[in-house]
Amino acid sequence: MRLDDQITISTPEGVDVEITLAGLGSRAIAGLLDLTIEVGLLLGLFLVFGVTTSDPNGIVVAIFVIGAFLVMFGYFLLFEVLNHGRTPGKAAAGLRVMRTDGGPVTFVPSAVRNLLRIVDGWDLLTLILCPIGIVAVIVTNENQRLGDLAGGTIVARERFSPTTSTARMPTAAGPPTGPPWDVSAITPDELVTVRLFLERRSTLAPHARLHLADELAGRLRPKVAGVEAAWSSEVFLEGVVAAKTGRS
Repeated sequence: MRLDDQITISTPEGVDVEITLAGLGSRAIAGLLDLTIEVGLLLGLFLVFGVTTSDPNGIVVAIFVIGAFLVMFGYFLLFEVLNHGRTPGKAAAGLRVMRTDGGPVTFVPSAVRNLLRIVDGWDLLTLILCPIGIVAVIVTNENQRLGDLAGGTIVARERFSPTTSTARMPTAAGPPTGPPWDVSAITPDELVTVRLFLERRSTLAPHARLHLADELAGRLRPKVAGVEAAWSSEVFLEGVVAAKTGRS
């Protein structure tokens, strides 16, 4: 479903999550920040390996070329895969790369989208081609450049700040305390859905994780007797699994 710069993604748990897409302006800001960092790293390589001298050693030049490739390609790949879709530039602009199904970006999609930077001009070597990437972001329904289309990714805005999101993330609940919960009304399919969410929650964007937990907990709370209202959504879901497992 398309609404301005927002899309709605159906998760495996059967819950719809609204994603706010990054626009051209915010993507450009993030890209300029990342390119500035890349330029700094490349200048550092020049100084370290001495390739600016009039008679550089062939081995030094080869090492520099390899290092430059790693900076220009590996920079984005490393941060996107290991930092939940966020390069330093994207983190500063409040953006994140994710798959079109809402899942976290993995190695192959990130590698594909970043290799195609050379084609759509979002790369130091081919900045002259950037109109291609700009036009793609403008005309595609999900604000995707060519690399995103090929890699099956989108760039989304973060809805919550890291501080707020982290503060709301609960710790493991363990078995319910106090009076036993009556979870007899929870069906096996519902239990599978809760377990699926709990298993993959650490891979979700913070706002998607919180939304899914609240949605699932809201559906199941009326079916469980003996639950204290103060229990947060994720802790409640963990308690449901613990109580249901204890009954089986």
